[in-house]
Amino acid sequence: MAIRVLLVDDQPLLRTGFRMILEAEQDIAVVGEAGDGLQALDQVRALQPDVVLMDIRMPRMDGVEATRQISGPGRDGPAKVLVLTTFDLDEYVVEALRAGASGFLLKDAPANELVQAIRVVAAGEAMLAPSITRRLLDKYATHLPSGEEPVPDTLHTLTDREVEVLKLVARGLSNAEIAADLFVSETTVKTHVGHVLTKLGLRDRVQAAVYAYESGLVRPGAQ
Repeated sequence: MAIRVLLVDDQPLLRTGFRMILEAEQDIAVVGEAGDGLQALDQVRALQPDVVLMDIRMPRMDGVEATRQISGPGRDGPAKVLVLTTFDLDEYVVEALRAGASGFLLKDAPANELVQAIRVVAAGEAMLAPSITRRLLDKYATHLPSGEEPVPDTLHTLTDREVEVLKLVARGLSNAEIAADLFVSETTVKTHVGHVLTKLGLRDRVQAAVYAYESGLVRPGAQ
């Protein structure tokens, strides 16, 4: 079955470019387009895409609010949101991740990265390089809690090893790097990450990293 993709961007030329790239792939089908967030919501309901390629800044309804209504808390529809952003990593990306996006991609990324990102997100994984996770959260640390807040009760449901793994995810380490750091197998790390996501009710490791910062478990800039 082909991956069904909805393109959401207020610039028709960009949508056309993305469509040309994606329709060259046998396993991807562009099922529709939208020029703003409100149109995106209508198209998601009508077309049931697997992946929504979502611009952030659009008229009427921006990509953050549209993402929240598609993939936010309490939303269990099949569509995954992959956010498009500019090179300077604007502050709305963090808000989009909190809203339920499965990751983000730079608008000037090479065509092969766009294709790979859609495949990764469609498979239920997060498309956000570990180094980018760290850079984003550190860059916009002022949007995160100060650390004076009480630790959430949900954090106490994790084992000591799961807390350790969560900290390393938030630091931007990949599963392989975490495995090397803890002297365990990569399969074991994947199991721990899965337990963390399940216990905390999170979609993916991107939201796990945001949670770790918001809960005060990890401080921006800390090693």
